[in-house]
Amino acid sequence: MEVQNITNPVTEFVLLGFNNSLKIQQFLFTVFFFVYLMTCLGNITILTTAITDYHLHTPMYFFLANLAFTDIAESSVTTPILLSGLLSQHKSVPFKECILHTFLFHFIGGAHIFLLAVMAADRYVAIFKPLQYLTVMNRAVCLGLVVGSWAGGFIHSATQITLLLPLPYCGPNTLDNFHCDVPQVLKVACIDTSLIELLMVSNGGLLLIAIFVLLLISYTVILVQIRRQFTKGKHKALSTCIAQIMAISITFIPAILIYARPFKIFALDKVVSIFFTVLVPVLNPMVYTLRNTEMKKAIRRLVLRALFSEEKGIA
Repeated sequence: MEVQNITNPVTEFVLLGFNNSLKIQQFLFTVFFFVYLMTCLGNITILTTAITDYHLHTPMYFFLANLAFTDIAESSVTTPILLSGLLSQHKSVPFKECILHTFLFHFIGGAHIFLLAVMAADRYVAIFKPLQYLTVMNRAVCLGLVVGSWAGGFIHSATQITLLLPLPYCGPNTLDNFHCDVPQVLKVACIDTSLIELLMVSNGGLLLIAIFVLLLISYTVILVQIRRQFTKGKHKALSTCIAQIMAISITFIPAILIYARPFKIFALDKVVSIFFTVLVPVLNPMVYTLRNTEMKKAIRRLVLRALFSEEKGIA
C-alpha cells in the first residue's frame, strides 16, 4: 500500500482513520464493537417484535420496523470498515470498492431520511384524521410509501455517484476519514470541483435542511393539536411524537453539519461522522422503546414467549 502522488491515476484510497496510539485504538475498537453489537441487538429486537406481535401490526410500527432495518444496514456498511481500520495503522480501499461503499451509504441513509418523513406523515394522519386513519394508511399506501422511500434514497445516491464517477482522480489518494464519503473523495479529484460541490450540496445538504424544517413544522402543528383536542391517549400520542422529534434531531443535525456546506475538511468532521453513522443507529432503539409503553410491553411478551418455548423444548 502506498500513497499515490499527483501524477498517477488513483487505483485505491488510503483511509487515515484515527491517528492515535495503539492502546487508544484498541480501546476504541472495543467500544465501537460493543456499540455495533448493541445496534444489531436493539434494532433486530424492534424488527422481530414488530413482525411477530399482532398488537403492533399497525402502520406506525410497520414504518418503525423498516427504520430499524435501515439502522442495521447503515451500521453494517460503515462500522466494519471503522473496526478494520482501528486494527491497523492505515486501511487501503480499492477505488471501485470505495465508490460502491459511498453508493450504499447514501442509498441507505437517503432511505432512512425519507422514512422519517413518512413517519411524520403517518402521525399527522393519525392525529388529524383518526377515524379515517386505517382507511387512508392502508396496506397498499404503507407499502408504497416504504418503496418510495427506498426509491428516493436510490435516486439521491445515484445522483451523487453520477457526479463523482466521471471526475479524474490523480491523488494524493488519502481520505481523512474512517470510511469513504463524498466530501473526502471529491477532494482527490484533479480538477476544480466547485460546481460539482454546489450540485452535491443542493442534492444532499439543502434537501436535508428543507426536510428537517418541514418535519419540525409538522411536529409542532401535531403537538399543538394534541394539546388542544386530545384527552384520552394524550400521553401516548405525546410520547410517540417526542420520540420521533428526538430521532429526527439526532439524525438531521449532524448530517446537515457535514453535507450542507462547502466540502472543506474540519477536525471535528470525523467526530460528527462517527456520531451519525455509528452512534445514531444504536440510539434510535432506545429513543423508540424508552418512551413507548406499547413497544416495551410487546418486547416483554417476545422475551416471555422465547423463555417459555425454551423451557418446553428442554422438558
